[in-house]
Amino acid sequence: MISPVVLIVIALAALGWIGYFAIGYLRRRQRAALRRGTLPSNLQRILEREVSLYQRMPDSLRAQLPGLVNAFLSEKAFIGCDGLVATDEMRVVIAGNACVLLLGGHTDFFEGFRNILVYPETYVVPHVETDGEIVTEGYAANAGESWHAGPVVLAWSDVRRGVDHPQDGHNVVLHEFAHKLDEQNDAVDGLPRLRDKDHYESWARVFTREFAEFVERVKTHSNTVLDSYGATSPPEFFAVATETFFERGSLMREALPELYGELSRFYGMDPAAWSQQ
Repeated sequence: MISPVVLIVIALAALGWIGYFAIGYLRRRQRAALRRGTLPSNLQRILEREVSLYQRMPDSLRAQLPGLVNAFLSEKAFIGCDGLVATDEMRVVIAGNACVLLLGGHTDFFEGFRNILVYPETYVVPHVETDGEIVTEGYAANAGESWHAGPVVLAWSDVRRGVDHPQDGHNVVLHEFAHKLDEQNDAVDGLPRLRDKDHYESWARVFTREFAEFVERVKTHSNTVLDSYGATSPPEFFAVATETFFERGSLMREALPELYGELSRFYGMDPAAWSQQ
């Protein structure tokens, strides 16, 4: 015979699971409604004027981005730091660039965090560097960070620089939100959750080889396509490659066709075919 205490525990656990799934269901319904909706006209004008990728993408994708931005702005909180007040322009520029990553059909809507911290300028954080047994502690200037299971941190000056130079392969928003996609498999390791199970084999083969060759090019000062920062680690390689894929797709497709092909399959898009880059 099951004791009343056990029955109560079972009932509470069941209610907890029901509540969890009910909240998830309601969130998905709300998100779907927001995605079908339109942005307020003032925010739509910012998207059209300030997000260069929106200007270049084909009409089929351009029609989807405002709805994604609508949902993103509803679910994420923007927090100004060091006296900065987050404006509509900041919110739409960040959301517009981040949501480009989702246009190919990703269902992982940057889950697991809510806050986006925005500093006015590049900000300083503690930094530890290890070389064998030698550990050096100091400080480093950051343009952005993605904390595992935590917020995204961005320097508005660097976000703005990406807006003003849309074809240089540097976009801190794309970079940090690529890390958030990487995080969806519970580890930031340069291997995001792939939609097709049969994609993992080619992804591992191509990314392992491309990363090794890229690191060698950086060492020999013969690197020309990707930002050398990508040689830091496989996660940074994925994030840097994402920046280049969207901002300099034609160059990547020509110089690194297999890497471009893997990213095209993952993101479900072909930026090299978009308007002139």
